[in-house]
Amino acid sequence: YVLYASGDFVKVYSVNTEETLRLLCGHADLVTGIQLNPHNHMQLYSSSLDGTIKLWDFMDGIPIKTFTVGSKLLALYVLASAEDSVFVVIPKKGERDTFQLVSVKLTKGAGQDLEGKELSVVLDDVSASTKHIAFGREGAYVASVKDVNLEVYFFKRKLLNRFSLSTVKTKGGHNQFSCVVCHPTEDCIATGHADGKIRLWRNFHHRKTYTYSTLHWHHDIVMDLAYSMEGTRLLSGGVEAVLVQWHNESSCQKDFLPRLGSPIECISMSSDGVLCCTLHADNRITIINSNLRFSRSIQGLIKSRDVKTGLVVDPRTKALVLNGEPGHLQFYSLQSDQQLFSLDIVQRQYIHQADLKQSDLVKVAFSAQGTWLATVEESEEVTDPELQLKLWFYHEETQSFMLNTRINTPHDNHITDMCFRDMDELGDDSLILVTTGRDCVFKVWVMVEDSDPEKHLSVSWSCDFVGSYRNYQATNCCFSEDGSLLAVSFEETVTVWDSLTWDLKCTFCHPPGNIRKICFGRLTCSKYLIGATDYGFLCCWNLLTCALEWSAHLNVVVLQPDPLSEHIAAVSWLSKESSLFVFKPNEPWPIYIQRNLCKEKILLAAFVPRDEPEIISSEKYLWLRKSQLFFLTDTQELMTLSTKSLEERLTPSSKQLAVEESLPVTPFSLLLGKHRRQQAQEDIDLGKPVVHNKQEQASPAVKELLHTPAHVLPSASFLCTIFINSLLISKENRSAEEVADEVEMESEKAEDDSDEEDITAIEQEDTSHMELLGEMTCKLSKSQEKELRKIRKMDYSWISAF
Repeated sequence: YVLYASGDFVKVYSVNTEETLRLLCGHADLVTGIQLNPHNHMQLYSSSLDGTIKLWDFMDGIPIKTFTVGSKLLALYVLASAEDSVFVVIPKKGERDTFQLVSVKLTKGAGQDLEGKELSVVLDDVSASTKHIAFGREGAYVASVKDVNLEVYFFKRKLLNRFSLSTVKTKGGHNQFSCVVCHPTEDCIATGHADGKIRLWRNFHHRKTYTYSTLHWHHDIVMDLAYSMEGTRLLSGGVEAVLVQWHNESSCQKDFLPRLGSPIECISMSSDGVLCCTLHADNRITIINSNLRFSRSIQGLIKSRDVKTGLVVDPRTKALVLNGEPGHLQFYSLQSDQQLFSLDIVQRQYIHQADLKQSDLVKVAFSAQGTWLATVEESEEVTDPELQLKLWFYHEETQSFMLNTRINTPHDNHITDMCFRDMDELGDDSLILVTTGRDCVFKVWVMVEDSDPEKHLSVSWSCDFVGSYRNYQATNCCFSEDGSLLAVSFEETVTVWDSLTWDLKCTFCHPPGNIRKICFGRLTCSKYLIGATDYGFLCCWNLLTCALEWSAHLNVVVLQPDPLSEHIAAVSWLSKESSLFVFKPNEPWPIYIQRNLCKEKILLAAFVPRDEPEIISSEKYLWLRKSQLFFLTDTQELMTLSTKSLEERLTPSSKQLAVEESLPVTPFSLLLGKHRRQQAQEDIDLGKPVVHNKQEQASPAVKELLHTPAHVLPSASFLCTIFINSLLISKENRSAEEVADEVEMESEKAEDDSDEEDITAIEQEDTSHMELLGEMTCKLSKSQEKELRKIRKMDYSWISAF
């Protein structure tokens, strides 16, 4: 398994099946460190900015213990020699941007939530990065690097040695430390540097007699280092996207695994030394065999240099579509948290060289059913860009997009926006594409049918109409829900056009400031047009009265309508915080406000339709019933708004162990259950009584006992009382007459069978019923019992007449 931190979660990935098996959720903030428990290989420690350390059973996804430290935890280290403590990096109190390496004593207790307040400082003024601290063999010492300084602290001797390198740049590089790792079996420390060198430090027990040797292959910063389990191999990686394997710490013996795609940021070795994995700058994990052969990769959401396309939803797969690798369009599945596929749009080799002007993907739009895809690529030239508009058609047979039309220089300047008419494209004349540009015009593109010499009909796209308004730059465009109106913004003015005749119907203006975003209302609010200006105003115009309905002073940077409801989400940026406002155009006040949504600036948002409407208990989240809202920040973090409260999301899985009846069962259980049902049906057909055993209705205590993993259960003495009590039959408040009638019915049935039946069994059954009442302390003879049954069968109802 590969375990990796992803946002607030820890994910467990199977190397064999290439699937995400478990999602360990319980932290309330970013997970900053994960370490396997050296004393139990099925357990995992995790630290988070929420100030807690959690111990997990990662195979069952169950949090075993939660230790509350209080301070933000920036890195986590676990040693086999320290059984009851871990090491974390925390901010130093009273000082800004200063951190400490401290030891946290893990309290032992019966509960799940414990305190971890007993801290002892190990090193002062350390770096917050996990790669800047490493522990030596058997936990005898700890090494820390920062700037050009190396510090080694010996625990037993309580001795701190500091070594410094020259700060003077040499040969175009400098000596700043970038990472550190310790040899697993020898007293050797390997450090990576910003100039691409690797230094191997020895004899660092003494300040004056230390030595180091140098390995050099990387031309730029060494991002990470890792030793093999036996220490005979050293792995290094950097911006070259090449994994280098050094043998026996010799510069002459090294192997390479090149073309890994993007810079290597982190390297990790498996405990048996068979596999290693590398984490890359494009949010990808590559799994590599010990002989430096590629095995497989886990591709998440690719972090591109700049998301110019925005967040677009593919109508067919409901995947997020945005910039991926240079010149590519990535289709990212939100359900599986993996990339579906990547579409090469530019179809040119990208050259990684600074100041080189190359073409990149800038705009994307899908038709209503996802059968047509429009892309715009342009060069990075500011004054005279090279533009291309491409139309792609989705082929069902090949399950891929095929290029249909390429239009060179569709506009004379940068294209600012484009959109399809959101209608059923099965019609002949309904599918229309509109583009706007800084050349002060918008263009309408339609499909035309051409006949080739072999009389095969083919479809291509051509310009049908060009519109402008007072020689202003066209900035945004969108169609109304029914496709009858087109809104195009020209700097400070919004123009509304008839999509059939292309006549200008009306204009709206709300100075000062240019129009930043526009969108139409939907469903019952389709008569409204919403616009946001760069001077901090949100305006709503009524299309029927051609007047301003309402306006609000709000610095909106994102305006996103929900395609399945009337709701519109507006994200503002003010005082270095992003806030969310959700409203309906026909109401001048928001229905939902979430201030300080995140500290990062939100650049993009998208509503993704749900497969089935979600059942939401809280009224304030009812607007998320049909769609889910996603955000992308300026740091390219993808976030979503949860409909569950913080307490519900952080409920430990151990409290949710009740087995649902709808869960799948084993084939043997299915066969056994079918046999029992058939047997019960036969008994009913034969008139036999169906006896229901009350103990078959297992209590929650029994379910939790049987389905909790054995290694996380408390002691048997603690569970014994709970288990025995759950098996006892509770007392029922039944009257003596009801019990007597029940005894009489059973005795009558026994009399009807035959006199030669086993009377002893009946006596025991009757006695058990009578003992429930505390009566019949003496036993009757067989003749007396037979006489008593005859008397019970006699009809005494005639007495009621008197």
